[in-house]
Amino acid sequence: MSKHSARDTDEKALSHSSHAMSSVLVGPRMMPLREDHLPYAVGLSSALGWPYRDADWRFAFDLGEGLAVEVEGQLVATALWWPQGGTHASVGMIIVSPSLQGKGIGRALMDQLLQQAGERTLILNSTQEGLRLYTRLGFIARGQVNQHQAVLEFAHHFIPHSTHLRVMRAGDEQAVRQLDLAATGRDRGALLNALFEVGSILVVDHGAGVSGYGCVREFGRGVVIGPVVASAPDALEDARALIAALADAHRGRFVRIDVNEGSDLSPWLKEQGLPCVGHAIPMVRAAQSQVRSAEANVRLFALSNQSIG
Repeated sequence: MSKHSARDTDEKALSHSSHAMSSVLVGPRMMPLREDHLPYAVGLSSALGWPYRDADWRFAFDLGEGLAVEVEGQLVATALWWPQGGTHASVGMIIVSPSLQGKGIGRALMDQLLQQAGERTLILNSTQEGLRLYTRLGFIARGQVNQHQAVLEFAHHFIPHSTHLRVMRAGDEQAVRQLDLAATGRDRGALLNALFEVGSILVVDHGAGVSGYGCVREFGRGVVIGPVVASAPDALEDARALIAALADAHRGRFVRIDVNEGSDLSPWLKEQGLPCVGHAIPMVRAAQSQVRSAEANVRLFALSNQSIG
C-alpha cells in the first residue's frame, strides 16, 4: 500500500475500529495520522519518557504509514508501520496516553494496523508492558535488544580507529543496500535513502569492496548510532571499529545505541562508558510462508532505532 493510499483510507474501515473502542470509551475517533498531529505526538511520547523530537517524529512519519486516535479533538494515541518491500514491515511508535491505557485503544490500533499491513511478516520491539497484547496478536518473542546510552565523556577511550574505515561515497550506496538486505532479509531501501540524507555513514573496506557500514544521526537527546552491519570473517572487530569512530566524533554529547543481545557488544560498550539502561523484546509475526532470510555471514549489530528496527 502506498503512503498516499494509506492516508486516504476509507473512513468506513476506520469507523469500524472506532466503534469497537466506543464500548469502553466515549468519543474516540480513529483516523490516518496527519502531519498536523506531529507536534501533539511529541507530547504523547514525552509523557512516556520517550525523548523523541519533532524531527524524529517527522522522520518516522515520512517513511511510513500511521494511525491516530483523537478524543474530543485531542490526539491520544498513535501507531505507525514501515513497509520493507512487499513481504516485511516494522511496527512502532504505538503510544496511548497514560490516562487512557487499558481501555482497548491499543488493541483497536493494532487490529487496524494489521489489516493495513496485510500479508507481511511484521517485526516490532516491545516494552514489557506491551508484551501481553502483542503475544495475543500472534507475535513471538525472539531475543532481546539492549539499549546503551550516556553522555560520552572525554575520559573514555574507544579502541583505535581501524585503517579500513572511510566515509561512504556515492558509489558505495548499492553495496550498502546489498549488505543491509543480507543482514536483515528485508528490503529497507526507503530507510537507507532517508539515512543517506540525514546521517553520517562510514564503511569498512579491506581492499576488496565494502564489507560493512555504520551510521550516526541526530536523534532524541543527542545522537543515535545505527544501523551497524558487518560481515565475516572480521564482523565483530569491524563493528567495534565502526562504532568507535562514529562515537569518537560525538564525544561530550549524549550517545545512544541499540544492539542485539547476540551481538557480543554489550560488555564492550559498557567498558567504553555506554551502560545498558534498558531492554526491548524483539517480536515477529510471520505471515509469509516463503520470505528471504538473513545471511549467516553478514550481521546486523545495531538497529537504526528501536521503533523502525
